[in-house]
Formats: sequence, C-alpha cells, structure tokens
Amino acid sequence: MASDPQTRRSSLDRLTPRQIVEELDRYVIGQRDAKRMVAIALRNRWRRQQLSAELRDEVIPKNIIMIGPTGVGKTEIARRLAKLAQAPFLKIEASKFTEVGYVGRDVESIIRDLTELAVGKVKTAHVDQVQQKAEQLGEERLLDFLLPPTSQKPTLGGFEDTGSEASTPIGSEFHEATRSKLRLQLREGKLDHRSVELEVKERGLPIGVISNVGGMEELESGLRDMLGGLFPGKKKKRIMKVPEALKHLTQDEAQKLIDMDEVIREAVAKVEEAGIVFLDEIDKIAGREKSIGPDVSREGVQRDLLPIVEGSTVNTKYGPVRTDHILFIAAGAFHIAKPSDLIPELQGRFPIRVELEALTKEDLIRILTEPRGALVRQYQALLETEGVGLDFTRDGLEEIAATAAQVNDRTENIGARRLFTIMERLLEQILFEAPEMTDQKILVDAQYVKDRLRAIVKDEDLSRFIL
Repeated sequence: MASDPQTRRSSLDRLTPRQIVEELDRYVIGQRDAKRMVAIALRNRWRRQQLSAELRDEVIPKNIIMIGPTGVGKTEIARRLAKLAQAPFLKIEASKFTEVGYVGRDVESIIRDLTELAVGKVKTAHVDQVQQKAEQLGEERLLDFLLPPTSQKPTLGGFEDTGSEASTPIGSEFHEATRSKLRLQLREGKLDHRSVELEVKERGLPIGVISNVGGMEELESGLRDMLGGLFPGKKKKRIMKVPEALKHLTQDEAQKLIDMDEVIREAVAKVEEAGIVFLDEIDKIAGREKSIGPDVSREGVQRDLLPIVEGSTVNTKYGPVRTDHILFIAAGAFHIAKPSDLIPELQGRFPIRVELEALTKEDLIRILTEPRGALVRQYQALLETEGVGLDFTRDGLEEIAATAAQVNDRTENIGARRLFTIMERLLEQILFEAPEMTDQKILVDAQYVKDRLRAIVKDEDLSRFIL
C-alpha cells in the first residue's frame, strides 16, 4: 500500500507551475493570474515536503482570495487544482455558517466534513486494492451457500429450485468436482436466475438528526457508535438473486480485508498535509457595519473562522485534526463589500489577492468549444444518442457568444453560466423533437440563432425572465 501514495507524489513532483497552468487551461478559459497563483501554491506544497522536519513545520500555506464576478471560473480553478493534486477538497459557502450561539452550522464542521470526505476517498482506494481477493472470497462464500460442505446438510442458503446436485448428500470424492462445475456456471452467468437466502446485518438505529446546531452532528454520530456497540445490529434473512448476493458478499469481504485504522491514519494525514478548502461567498460575511437581522453574526463568523485558518486542532470522530497546513482559497464577487472589510486578523491570513477578469465575447466562444467538457460537445454527444447530428458554424458560435455577452451587460453579469441558459433556449425544440428526428443533421448558424432568440433578446423585459 505504501507504493500508491509514493506513485501519486512522484506524478505531482513532475508538475512544474507552468505545467499546472497548462493542465488548468484544458478546463478553464483565461484567468491567467489566478491560475499562476494556485499553481505556485500547489508547487510550494511539494517544496515544503523537501525541507527538514524542523523548517517544514514553520512554512505555512499562503492562502488566496479570488475576487471576481460569478461564472468566471473561480470554483472550477480550485476544483480542478484539487483533482490534479489528488487532495481532499471541500467547497463550502461562508454564508451558510453562523457564529457560536446562533442556530446554524459552526465553522469547525468544515474540517469534520473534509475529514469525512478524505476517509471515504482513502477507503475506496484501499477497497480497490483488495477487490480481486474480495471477489475470490465472495465467490467461495456464495459457493458454500449453493453447495454446503459435505459435513453439513443443505440449508436454506441453497438454490430456490435446486437440482439433484445441491439437494442430495454429496460424497467427498465428488464434492470438489461439483463445486468446480458450479463455479464455472457462476462465472458464465448460468446461475443468474437462481436465488439464495443470505443473512444481512440491519444498519442504522432509530436516532434522527437531533439538531443543526453546531457540534450536534458529532453528538449524534457518537451516540450511534456507542449504542451500536452496546446493541449489535440485528441480522435478517433476505432472498437475493445470485448476482446481487455475489456483490453483497464481495463487499462484505472487502470490508474485512481493509485495515480501517490505517485508512483513518492515512486520511487524517492527507487532510493535514494536502487538504484544500474552497471558501466561497466570503464577501457575504465581509461587512463589519452594525445591523440587525440575519446579518448580525457576520463578524462573528469571521472570528470563528480565524482559528481554523490560522491553524488549530479540531476534534472529529476520527480523532484530532490539525489545520495548520490546509490551504484555504476564498472567493467572492465583492460588489458591495471589499476585502478590506474583513477583520484585520482574517485579512492577514489571506496574503495573496488575485482579481479575475470578466469574460469577453472571445472568451465565451472559447468556453463553448475548447474545454474537454465544452457545452457544444456535450449537446452534440447528447443528441447523437438519438441519432441526430448537430453542427455549429463559426458565425453561429459567435452569435451565441455575442447574445450571452449582451444579456450579461443588460442584466446581471453571471459570466459563463449565461451560456447554459442561452443554449437550452436555443436547442429547446431540437431536444424535444429529437426522438422523431433520427438520422437528421441540424446546422446551427448565425441565422438559426437569430431566428430562435431574436424576439427574446429584443424585448428587454422578457430577456430578464427568460435569458
């Protein structure tokens, strides 16, 4: 198991900041400055690992604030960066948290959620490593149900419609031959129509969510663990088809093969050394003016965030987790508030500020076509499933981008997200009628776009509602 993290580290070692930016360019258009900043932050993590243990603890991550309107790529940059680094990643909205004493979620739940995600990710990786052995053991257990050992009589775990092989006592000299024959039939799918009866453990206790007050999630989890130990889960019998039974037994064997203590240790280490938290809508808690109502706790949320970002220890169900070296990337539009409206202590923990640019018409054209999951490719692939071909001309793409830019200027600027609305409205009729249009090819040119969107774009009041 030690080779897997080492392989991941070596692949990351080869990525220079320039290569990281090039990788991000495949998914996010423009925003060169923001990409450079996050690439440096990621490379600095590798550089820190090369230092002596004494100096390594002194090097803290340089957290980043991204400033820019919605839909320009802030979240996508952070998400792709975490995927590239294969790091635990959590995106949360700052406005969902309240300071201690108010009903709502406390900021420490950020670290608890991040740790939970990391444990799930590491556990999946460990299960993948033992999957082959688990499948073999699951198959053997299923064969035990289908063909009990010679010392036992056939049980309810046998075939529903059993033949003479499983229903009559089998001498030891024929047992292995019969078992091999059943194994071959199982692998060829000839037993898929049969059913077996398995004992499965009932999961869950009748404990509902106590409250959304901070810390109560941990209390509920603790109660489940404690009571689960006092009262082991009941077992009940279920009749399953052979494929479902094989899947269930394989999963059961995989759980037995992995070392959960090792999984938790590895996950906590990954969170502490490589975790990334994307703190969106930071501007919504930036105001420091006195007010009444739901905004009264904004400054309190900042004060509660401060120790998490500065570096502290958070207790989770998997043990204490230190936040000193977690990278925090904050983002906000900052239309009304300014980064300087954050409390000074929090400002000091986000030393890097980068402003993202509003998207131009040319950027929108590139967003439509260049990224791996570009909108144009998505719609072409969707319609291909119905046998309908969809082609976009260059002037058609320019018209779509120009319409999106125009509507963004007239109403709220929601960046690239405007393209989703435009494309859905543009292709609505085709998407509806596609099952009756098999083997047809549709050409989307500038005139086609104008015909479909002219009335909506011209009526400014209508465009506010529809586009």
